[in-house]
Amino acid sequence: MDTEGTRHDSRGGRAGQVPRPATSPPVPPRPSGPPVVPAQAGAGDFLAWLRTPRVREAPGIWAYGHRPRPPEEPDRIPGRQLVAGALISFLCGWLLWSLCWNGYLGDYWLWPLLLFTPDSWREAGANHMAWVWATYLYYVLFALLLVVVFGRLGHWPEVARRYAIEPVRRLTPVRTAQPPLPQDAPADWPELRAAGAADAAERLAAEARAGRMNDVDHARIGRAWESVRARPTRLAAFTDTVLRQGAAACPHLSGTRDLPVRAARHDLYARQVRLGTAADDQRNPYRRRGTGFALEPGLLGTSLLAVGPSGSGKTARVVRPVLESLCLQALAGQAAVVAVGAAGAGLAPDEAFDVVVRLGRPDSPHDLDLYGGATDPDTAAGTLAEGLVGDLSGDVRRAATALAQLLGPHRAVHGRFPSVPELRELLDGTPAVLGVLRAALEDAGDSAQLRELDARERQSSRDGDVGALLADRIALLDRPAFAPFFDPSGGDRQFSPHLLDHPLRVRIELPERGHADASRLLARLVLAQFTESAAHRTDRSLFTCLLLDDATHTVTAEALRGIQRLRSAGAGVVLALRTLDDVPEPLRTPLLGAVGCRVALAGVTTWDGARFAEVWGKEWVEARDVTNRQIIADEPLTRVTHTIRRLVTGRAVTAESVTVRRVERERWSGSDLANAVPAGHAVFSLTTVGGEHTPPLLVDLRS
Repeated sequence: MDTEGTRHDSRGGRAGQVPRPATSPPVPPRPSGPPVVPAQAGAGDFLAWLRTPRVREAPGIWAYGHRPRPPEEPDRIPGRQLVAGALISFLCGWLLWSLCWNGYLGDYWLWPLLLFTPDSWREAGANHMAWVWATYLYYVLFALLLVVVFGRLGHWPEVARRYAIEPVRRLTPVRTAQPPLPQDAPADWPELRAAGAADAAERLAAEARAGRMNDVDHARIGRAWESVRARPTRLAAFTDTVLRQGAAACPHLSGTRDLPVRAARHDLYARQVRLGTAADDQRNPYRRRGTGFALEPGLLGTSLLAVGPSGSGKTARVVRPVLESLCLQALAGQAAVVAVGAAGAGLAPDEAFDVVVRLGRPDSPHDLDLYGGATDPDTAAGTLAEGLVGDLSGDVRRAATALAQLLGPHRAVHGRFPSVPELRELLDGTPAVLGVLRAALEDAGDSAQLRELDARERQSSRDGDVGALLADRIALLDRPAFAPFFDPSGGDRQFSPHLLDHPLRVRIELPERGHADASRLLARLVLAQFTESAAHRTDRSLFTCLLLDDATHTVTAEALRGIQRLRSAGAGVVLALRTLDDVPEPLRTPLLGAVGCRVALAGVTTWDGARFAEVWGKEWVEARDVTNRQIIADEPLTRVTHTIRRLVTGRAVTAESVTVRRVERERWSGSDLANAVPAGHAVFSLTTVGGEHTPPLLVDLRS
């Protein structure tokens, strides 16, 4: 069975092949034999991972094995005061016991014993053993009374709970008394049994118990089962495939079942990647302190912006783990991802991707479609204009019109859009090139395209025509290093964002060294093509994400509008910036408002921090104002006492006055973000696609 029961296979994809809407796809090398399954941790570990409960208490919490914290105790005694009070109460109790035992208090402490026992027990010749046992019992009861009284005064139960019971409970591993019943165990696929595919469920359960299934296999087959539920007619084909291939059923287009290396902690059952731990800081909500912090598609669907200087951890601790998680989800048929970064950025090895585009390098296995796979001249002109002059406000619409007036006639004559050298000649207004194009249109009798060409020629003769600017910008791509790229005739090597209807893993390397302006142009072009194609997908169940490791001079007004449309399209972008100064001044605040997840890493400037603080807003807090005033005594004895205290302590005698009031303060000020965020930490604020949000959290990215 070629379709293997997956929803995306309905478009004609096969294992080992990257599908394309019309022409042949860029094909990664097909494995010569069965795919090699990486060594698993063992069937027991996999089953334990699968059966571990996931608690989704709030957005951003690492759900795997999460234990909600107990409710906050407003009257919690500080640790130093608690220990000191317990020690003092113990010494007082021990002193009282010593005084009683050694007879310093006489027989006064024995009066209850004397009161409730007969005098005959203490007379000569009487039964003294009864008196002895009664005395020992009284000693025990008196000691217990001292323990209860002084234990309550010194909060001994709280000391034991805080410093003995809780540490032991945290260190004790959680062990299941007995495995769950088969119908309740996820590894036994109860949903398949309920739908009548008991044979397939038995085969998959046997694969899991034998250690031949990993987390990617489980997520991939679960995704395939979702497509079967949407189209019940495919149940027989799905069952047949599972019975024949077991855990290797419904393979990814590349035939791969895992990544070569995993650098982060992932939970494909919940589609999460762990980035760190929420710090035990007063600024964090009590319920979030010490909990794991994770990201998932439900958060990335609102897009993410990470701002921090070089070396703060944007790539290593934010972008790279997210990219690795999306690559794993792509292998499971749940996501498609495009990573854009400079050569040598170290986002992930080549083996982790299906398509690798190295622009400007002759060894690049794939190419980039300059027009994003569009067939309409207006659509192609709009995205291309955004890439060429999107950083110049006010020229994008005019540039799109000028390009459409040339792309339409050229496509009508040649059946394709122009190459980079051809487009440069058309924008320069070379008479010979325009004359040949006009003659071909006249021979074909295409009056509509002739009018477009006439309009372009009239506009090119005016002062300030945008065609000259477009020609200068397209000249950045008309270089010998880019000669083998941007082939408009298509082919197996060419990639465009329109292919992201399939679970592809794509990496695009930009030639920043020696071609910095061209790299920024291409980054804007890829972003424009991605937002255009992602917003018009028909199947939005496949999450699609674009990661820009360096979004410098990439954000434009049109790009922000496109990013805002992605929330309802099952897509998102991840933007990394060294500083907000790399974004035009009018777009800095709209950028922070357009994305739902914002990250300020350690080392941001106070100017950047002030903008984050403005977006995060304020909250009501209790402010304590402490006032010390000097006490002036009128009585002679009091004056002498105050004089002695001043000579001993070196300070005047004062009285402390505390005023508590509610005030509105910034959650994180610009100064706090610039100076109070430790190295290796970041402040995150999250928003889900459904609108649920979290306050800013200080997260330790190293744990």
